[in-house]
Amino acid sequence: MLSSFWSALGASVSAALVTLVGIYTIRHFEDWGRKYSIYFVCFAAGVLISVSFLHIIPKAFEMNTNAPVYLLGGFALLHLFNRFITAFVCERGVNPNFGIGLVPMIGIGFHSFIDGFVYSITFSVSMFTGVLATAGMVLHEFPEGIITYLLLLRSGFSERKSFLLAFYAASITTPLGMLVSYPFISQTNTSLLGALLALSAGALVYVGATHLLPQADKEPREYTLHALGAGILVSVLIVLSK
Repeated sequence: MLSSFWSALGASVSAALVTLVGIYTIRHFEDWGRKYSIYFVCFAAGVLISVSFLHIIPKAFEMNTNAPVYLLGGFALLHLFNRFITAFVCERGVNPNFGIGLVPMIGIGFHSFIDGFVYSITFSVSMFTGVLATAGMVLHEFPEGIITYLLLLRSGFSERKSFLLAFYAASITTPLGMLVSYPFISQTNTSLLGALLALSAGALVYVGATHLLPQADKEPREYTLHALGAGILVSVLIVLSK
């Protein structure tokens, strides 16, 4: 149990650091960040979707007979949350800054907080499951940091305030979510852990398929498909190596 705690904490802190690197990069090397962040998006999408279907979902099905229901629930809940943010806050905000920077920041902060839960769940199942989930999740934190910072900057915040808000919302929330959730998750039985793992898998598929892949499709970059394929290939090789 102790080793899974430190592994989950290490993974969540690594995610926070990668997010911080993304924020720092776009602030100090804006041209480079805008040019290459899409490749991180494509690679992360390939990893997240692949590890979900090749390992995390089969593992959840093995642990809980009702896992398909929870898998669908995880996907649907994250979709509804994003629809709520868009329809009831972004489009109805009195201050247009809400729709540009603040509300997406809150949404990303909540998403990063839930990422911390995923680290707790996957490492509680097994070290291998945790490492697979981490491989995709950590990589998608880099462009997430960039996006958060740019949205806040566009909404009228200063560079310093945008940096701090993006750091708190997209970076610190991940290890915080892990620390809050781990004491409860580490005490759960196999069936409940399987249900939580299925929920996590649904969320991972949603992030990869509906947030990351559409961004890749919009970019007419030459090597985006290569980056996506590389993410899938790396995932397959890791799973096969087990």
